[in-house]
Amino acid sequence: MQPAMMMFSSKYWARRGLSLDSAMFDHQRQRHTGSRRPSFCPINEKPDTESDEESGRTAVVFSLKNEVGCLVKALRLFQEKRVNLNHIESRMSKRVTNEVEIFADCSCSKKEFNELLQHLKDHVNIISFNTPAHVWSAEADGDDVPWFPMKISELDQCSHRVLMYGSELDADHPGFKDNVYRQRRKYFVEVAMNYKFGQPIPRIEYTPEEIRTWGVVFKELTKLYPTHACREYLKNLPLLSKHCGYKEDNIPQLEDVSLFLRERSGFTVRPVAGYLSPRDFLAGLAYRVFNCTQYVRHSTDPLYTPEPDTCHELLGHVPLLADPKFAQFSQEIGLASLGASDEDVQKLATCYFFTIEFGLCKQDGQLRAYGAGLLSSIGELRHALSDQACVKMFDPKTTCNQECLITTFQDVYFVSESFEEAKEKMREFAKTIKRPFSVYYNPYTQSIDLLKDTRGIENVVQDLRSDLTTVCDALGKMNTYMGI
Repeated sequence: MQPAMMMFSSKYWARRGLSLDSAMFDHQRQRHTGSRRPSFCPINEKPDTESDEESGRTAVVFSLKNEVGCLVKALRLFQEKRVNLNHIESRMSKRVTNEVEIFADCSCSKKEFNELLQHLKDHVNIISFNTPAHVWSAEADGDDVPWFPMKISELDQCSHRVLMYGSELDADHPGFKDNVYRQRRKYFVEVAMNYKFGQPIPRIEYTPEEIRTWGVVFKELTKLYPTHACREYLKNLPLLSKHCGYKEDNIPQLEDVSLFLRERSGFTVRPVAGYLSPRDFLAGLAYRVFNCTQYVRHSTDPLYTPEPDTCHELLGHVPLLADPKFAQFSQEIGLASLGASDEDVQKLATCYFFTIEFGLCKQDGQLRAYGAGLLSSIGELRHALSDQACVKMFDPKTTCNQECLITTFQDVYFVSESFEEAKEKMREFAKTIKRPFSVYYNPYTQSIDLLKDTRGIENVVQDLRSDLTTVCDALGKMNTYMGI
């Protein structure tokens, strides 16, 4: 039987009565949604039948610091441009604490309104303009965004919400009746649950039995890699042997692996006790953090595991996480999940399953595996590259509806020409996800910036300008010194 090779599966949860977000706590959702406040009273319950340009009515929404006299100063800007106000409303900002948002309905020409906007930009933060009042009011009432971590340290909350295979095992688990193995698993749970961001990952003294089990898996899989694994995998595996102790008689330590990945692609790993919900697992990828188990499968069947163990993580995932392009592809799936609905998170999780877990690519005219579920499973790795496997081109719009099989080989595998192609397709797919903001990962603060207004976007543009200046300088020096 084929082992379940990922941190989550809708089929697995459904079998246990668990939902996509069964581990979410309601009080944590309040982090983004806040308490319910009265929204703007709608000017009209229905859209105006005339266009704004024909009626001469326009609207702008901007934010101000919640200080005495701030609104008076803002209204003077309208007076300076001789723009009449038909209606004005205010509410506390959901975007920035200690700010208020102002909805101003104006009477002016299109030219006058554009001049007003330019004038306002120098003094206030414009959130939107020409937004109908009924739309803005509906947005205020319906902005129910699921909680997600806004800084990397908050991943502690995500990584500690294990859905299954924590301290207890299912009755069909190979180690269910082995009391020694069960006690060993409890030890690994304690290590993972006590870990906090910023700490060194505790080093594990693996038993001779665990090392023998790892050795069997390592020996059999490394025979297949030269003819079945993608070139990026084959490039990084020797480096892991050199720097992290990947060999038949040694199980690598997560701390060494994490330091290696940080230097190669910016990814790190952290210990986790078992399965996470897709929302929690994908949130880690958004920060280039991979939740990684430390326990070893039961020794009675080294080539089978019903859940991801350290053999799967270290041999399946880690070598490709060291590749910068693959790392970026993984992170972008994670970023797309932040604040998304349960339905959209499930679609992203399915795309993750058929790419990062069971994906194929074309190299030198041949199919090669890059999915961790394949690269850590001898039987399915052979099957996926055989004539018996059904292979289709990766397309997120259709792939997201494919059933994920847990205890058997997949009915279909999806192939991409390259990681870059898969990433571009996922970027287009991510645009279809409905959420009231975009997200930007700030690598300097290791936090998420919400792009909901002009201020946030301007900050990102400033960063891009700085990067472009560096690129232009480099091109200029190439012209000077290389005669290009």
